[in-house]
Amino acid sequence: MFNIPRHVAIIMDGNGRWAKQRFMPRLAGHRAGMEAARQVVKNCAKRQIKVLSLFAFSSENWRRPAQEVSHLMDLFLTGLEREAQMLHENNVQLRFIGDRSRLSEKLLKKISDVEALTKPNAGLVLIIAVDYGGQWDITQAVQKLARAVEDGALRSADITADSIAAHLSFADLPDPDLFIRTSGELRMSNFMLWQLAYAELFFTDVLWPDFSEKELDLALAHYAKRERRYGHSSEQLSENSC
Repeated sequence: MFNIPRHVAIIMDGNGRWAKQRFMPRLAGHRAGMEAARQVVKNCAKRQIKVLSLFAFSSENWRRPAQEVSHLMDLFLTGLEREAQMLHENNVQLRFIGDRSRLSEKLLKKISDVEALTKPNAGLVLIIAVDYGGQWDITQAVQKLARAVEDGALRSADITADSIAAHLSFADLPDPDLFIRTSGELRMSNFMLWQLAYAELFFTDVLWPDFSEKELDLALAHYAKRERRYGHSSEQLSENSC
């Protein structure tokens, strides 16, 4: 495989429908989705992808039935307890992005512990988005800049696209090159709205628990065929490559 993206971002959609098709409870779909997430982490690391971002729980997902939300939070905690050491031993650095104010103290403590444990690791950077929304991300970045203006440390005229980007989540990492969404939905669903500005988009009808290594390779093959121009013409790119 050539022309591998540095950063892959995935909306893992379809757990509930996967379970419904099998006459199983939604929680069974989420558990199957967790196994699919485990496999995609392993497969991205194997392909030397530098950053993998997984949209686990959006700001809007709090609107789901309380019992389902509770089960999801329990799954996050169980998954962290079970996978943290394995991720650490495989040189994976785990980071969480999102508004942590609504998470339980127990989950927050586990997140903090796992981030501290894996921080020195130099392999795949795994970003888990929990209670995350792209609009929230941009808003909190602008609020930080507004406070700097209020404090006299910055002029409003000095606010640029670069300064906003510098205050977004994971500003130290490259923006996603490839965006994948499963289950046939054709929406961004408020995920990394700023960071995905120039990402290549790949949509598949496959439900997330069935997203296999083969499906990942189909997405990577799609990416490899794309000409990433960033506003330039094809002729300009050809001239620059000579």
